[in-house]
Amino acid sequence: MSVSLLGQRNVLYVSLQGSLREIRPSRRSQLVRPSLPSHQLLWQSWFGFVQPAAIGGRPCRAPIWAAGTASIGMNTRKVVSVVSREATLRRKIRRQLRALGFRRSGEGTLEAAGNGKDAIRAVHSSQRSERIATSASFIASRAPQLIRHLASGREVVPAAITPVLERVAADTWQADLFRLASLTWSVPVSNGFGRRLRYLVWDSHNEKLIGLIAIGDPVFNLSVRDNLIGWSAHDRSARLVNMMDAYVLGAVPPYSTLLGGKMVACLVRSREIYDDFARTYGGTVGIISGEEKKARLLAVTTTSSMGRSSVYNRLKLNSIPYFTSVGYTGGWGHFHVPDSLFLELRDYLRSIGHHYADLHRFGEGPNWRLRTTRAALKALGLSEDMLRHGIQREVFICNLAANATSILRTGRGRPDLSSLLAAREVGRLAVERWMLLRSERRPEYRSWMPDELLGLLGNATMSARLRTEWR
Repeated sequence: MSVSLLGQRNVLYVSLQGSLREIRPSRRSQLVRPSLPSHQLLWQSWFGFVQPAAIGGRPCRAPIWAAGTASIGMNTRKVVSVVSREATLRRKIRRQLRALGFRRSGEGTLEAAGNGKDAIRAVHSSQRSERIATSASFIASRAPQLIRHLASGREVVPAAITPVLERVAADTWQADLFRLASLTWSVPVSNGFGRRLRYLVWDSHNEKLIGLIAIGDPVFNLSVRDNLIGWSAHDRSARLVNMMDAYVLGAVPPYSTLLGGKMVACLVRSREIYDDFARTYGGTVGIISGEEKKARLLAVTTTSSMGRSSVYNRLKLNSIPYFTSVGYTGGWGHFHVPDSLFLELRDYLRSIGHHYADLHRFGEGPNWRLRTTRAALKALGLSEDMLRHGIQREVFICNLAANATSILRTGRGRPDLSSLLAAREVGRLAVERWMLLRSERRPEYRSWMPDELLGLLGNATMSARLRTEWR
């Protein structure tokens, strides 16, 4: 068997025992001529440079991801059609974007079908369906026991609502309850990054679940936050350790009907969370810098999942702002790339030896998934503008210390915690401010039954069965 590369741009001619085979790029694939001797002929596939096994030479770096047939006769040329892994991934990405209603704008960027809440829910629908589908066995096995921790509407006494925070540890029934409740969010929640504190918010009056709080490491690049504080790049690197981001924040029914989401958000600015952070992360060593950090939780950011927020706007108690709007994101992100597709992109990067594929999520920063997706798009020859979904989310900041902005800007000063209240007192003010009045205007909250939560997860059959058993 002889192998020779006759050398035309983007065309490979392989001579096999006198027969000439021409390999030319198809519309969906790209082959390039490597600068290697003919006896080490390689072609470039989506897995990287791959050596056809029939030709011999150096060992393959990865399996061939190509298919085609050709009839080889003496001194004849046949075009081999190649379907590459790259072409398959590109088609999957474009199909996913079309399914979510995205189209290409006149400037060549992505454009969602709309910016209203219904349009945003629709864009997230496939991601949420995927999360629920992968959790089907968990829901079936754990939901019947866990939903007993949810209140019926008749068990809620608005004037007596008293919130208590419980820290969630991994591999506990509380962690399972947190997972189940968060699956009901119309926009799937993140798992968080790096440092994390998770809480169940209980109503001590009836010992039922009010809502969820989870705070974790903030994103490194957030221009509206950095402009508000007045940070340089060096300042941000030095003092971002004193901030967190609330990535799960909300109430479950029936408390959500009573504007319980506002109360849960206000609980971020509580003495319990400030003290938990100090005990857990106040003297730890930074994963990225390797330096000892004397961190204090001065501020927490959060981002509305539905564009402009009606929950966090005008969030004040006793004239103290609990969350303040600071602007909008630029409309970049990766939520429209579902978990299953992201895993394929990551596996592709691994196959071509790209270092982003197996970076540790936390030690390399909270934007790991975004940067990994961007690297995969670039390797596939696709524009990173595919990560610009165009849905701008409102950004809010909660200052736990009255002088948080000054300390974050300069790195100097002692936190002023004089207005930081305990969770019980924050709850009392929130009940008086929002929830009592809401209970009078929306009495239908009393008809809520815990099994209806399963209906939110698409399991109406289990919901009906449990309701029959309880009655």
